[in-house]
Amino acid sequence: MQNIDTYCLCREKRKHYIYYLYSGKKNSMKPITISQGHTYSTTWSSPSNIALVKYWGKKGEQIPANPSFSFTLDKCKTTTTLDISPMDTCEEEYSVKVYLNDTCEPSFVPKIKEFFARIKQYAPYLSDYSFTLHTANTFPHSSGIASSASGMSALALCLVDFENAFSAVKMSESQMKHRASFYARLGSGSASRSIYPVGAVWGEHPSYQNSSDLYAVEVEGIHKVFTTFLDTVLLVEKGKKSVSSTIGHALMKGHPYAEKRFLQANENMNILHTILQNGDVNALGTLTESEALTLHAMMMTASPYYILFAPATIAAINEIWAERKNNGTQVYFTLDAGANVHVLYPESAKDTVRTFIDEKLKPLCAGGAYIHDNVGGGAEKIS
Repeated sequence: MQNIDTYCLCREKRKHYIYYLYSGKKNSMKPITISQGHTYSTTWSSPSNIALVKYWGKKGEQIPANPSFSFTLDKCKTTTTLDISPMDTCEEEYSVKVYLNDTCEPSFVPKIKEFFARIKQYAPYLSDYSFTLHTANTFPHSSGIASSASGMSALALCLVDFENAFSAVKMSESQMKHRASFYARLGSGSASRSIYPVGAVWGEHPSYQNSSDLYAVEVEGIHKVFTTFLDTVLLVEKGKKSVSSTIGHALMKGHPYAEKRFLQANENMNILHTILQNGDVNALGTLTESEALTLHAMMMTASPYYILFAPATIAAINEIWAERKNNGTQVYFTLDAGANVHVLYPESAKDTVRTFIDEKLKPLCAGGAYIHDNVGGGAEKIS
C-alpha cells in the first residue's frame, strides 16, 4: 500500500494522536480539548462537479471500477457550518443534527451517521462529540446536480479543519485536500473530486500523475480554453430519481457489458489526457457526449433495466445536435445519472449558445428553469 501524506487519528484514553494513514508512523498531537459548554465551529463551501469520463460501478468500500475525470463547477455549491461540542461520555452511536436552509432535516441524519461509521477507523473521536450541521445549497436539492458531491466534500473539509486545528504538526494545504478527498470519497465517490479547482481525476490511471483509487487529485496543465469553460444545467426534471445512483452502481456487478465498459473508460481517460493538454474543444465535446450516452446505455442494459431519460432530455439533445450541425456552434452536452442536461460550451461561444438556450432549450425545462455555471476554483474556507 502506498505511503501518502494523509493523516489518521487514533484515540488513547480519550486523547487523540495523529498517524499517517498507511505508513503507521506516529506524530505528536496535542489532545483535543474543547471544554464542556464550548463549541468549535468551522464553515466551508464546496462545489458540485460534472464528470466528463464517468465512473459507473464500485468494488470494495467506495473504490471505483474505473477512473473518472470531472470539471469542478463554480456557482452550484454547498456551504456547510459544522458545530462540534464535547459529550459527557463516549457513545457508540453518533450524535448528529442536520439543518438544511435553517430547517431541521432528520431524514439526512442516517446518511451522515453511515458516513461517520465508514471513517471512524481514521477519526475515532467522532464518538466523543456532538455534531450540528447547518448546510445550504445554491441550487435546488434533488435537482440532479450532485448535491451529495458538494455536501459530502464540504462536510469532509470541516472535519479535516477541526483535526488540523488540534494537530501539533499542521497539515499543508495539499495534505488537507488529500485527507478531505479521502474522507469525502467514503461518503460519496464523486465528492472526492469537488475539492479541487478546474479538473480532477479519481481512480488510478497511468496517464495522470499521483492518481489514486483512494482520493482524487487535481489535474495540472489543463489548456486555458477549458479553465473558462461554461456549463448551463437544464432542469428538465426536479425531485428524486426513480433509481438511485447507489442501486445503479450495484447493478454493474454481473452486467454483461461491464468489463468492456471499464476498458472503454480507461482508454477514454488516455484520449482525454491529450485533449486537456492541446485544447481541442470539438474532441472534448465528442468524447463527453459519447461517455454520457454510454452511461445511460449501461442503465438500459442492466438487469433489471431502467431509463432515467425524460422526453425533454431527448428533445434537448436533438436540439443541441441540430444547432451544431446547422450553425457550427461549439455546443455539447453531458448527463449525470438523471434526466437533466448539462450544456457545455467554451466562453468564446457564450453569447451564441445562451441565445440558443433561451430560444430552443428553455421551453424544455421544468418551469423554464436552468442554471448558468462555469468551471470553478474548488472548495474554500469561509470561516
